[in-house]
Amino acid sequence: MGSRLLLLVLRVAQHFPLAVQAALGRALGVLLYAFARSRRRIALRNLELCFADRDLRWRKRVAFEHFQWLGRSLLERGLLWFASPERLKRLIHVEGDIAFAQSTDQPVMWLVPHFVGLDVAGTALSLLQTRLAASIYQTQSDPVMDAAMHAGRTRFGNAEIFARRENALPLIRAIKQGRAFFNLPDMDFGRRESEFVPFFGVPAATLVAPSKMARVLRMRVQPVLAEMLPGGQGYRVRCLPPWDDWPTDDPVADAAAMNRWIEGLVRANPAQYLWVHKRFKTRPPGEPKLY
Repeated sequence: MGSRLLLLVLRVAQHFPLAVQAALGRALGVLLYAFARSRRRIALRNLELCFADRDLRWRKRVAFEHFQWLGRSLLERGLLWFASPERLKRLIHVEGDIAFAQSTDQPVMWLVPHFVGLDVAGTALSLLQTRLAASIYQTQSDPVMDAAMHAGRTRFGNAEIFARRENALPLIRAIKQGRAFFNLPDMDFGRRESEFVPFFGVPAATLVAPSKMARVLRMRVQPVLAEMLPGGQGYRVRCLPPWDDWPTDDPVADAAAMNRWIEGLVRANPAQYLWVHKRFKTRPPGEPKLY
């Protein structure tokens, strides 16, 4: 019943002007900051680890702002899942070559770091370009919410998503059949297919699979970044130029280069990076836990 009520709220709220949704989402974020104590502690710990040179007051301000963007991203999920394509096209402002994937015959990997607006990037690439896409998602324990997420992310008919718990073969098959891969590479998924490389100077379990996959399949890699804009201004999706020097034949060096690139993006917009995830959960052998 709880998930059905939540979906009803998302369906109703998406009819409001975006400025109203934004205000409601920020209010939700204030409540989350106050009551979701474990997530608040994780965010503050991540900021302490990544921005040790900044004082506590700055880190608390960024965390508080982050939760307001996070609240918006949760409420505005209804807009992405249920609003008309015409409305979404008015709200999503694209910079760069969003049609790159459909202009090349090579396999394409979109590299999309975990900022709070990443679902906007998925919607934009599904709605505004024609190449078929594939991605991986984390299944939800609630089957109603899992079905809603699956339907919302595939509703324009040109995207296929695979559960993370499955093996990689269906995804590889989809890429070989011509689908572009929407890849979210910057979370801690444990030791499997990961190496410890620096992220803001802290050893972080970082996937080397993206580099290996891109090299074996001879993929073109295009970074994509989504940003939520204040109030009712909508969203900005930046389709950056494809990388010509990535991947190399050294997947560990590639992972380190990718982390440095993400660090630069985070420094430019720290409040919208996903700080509530335990990015440093997995530790090198012998090192103490950080949370």
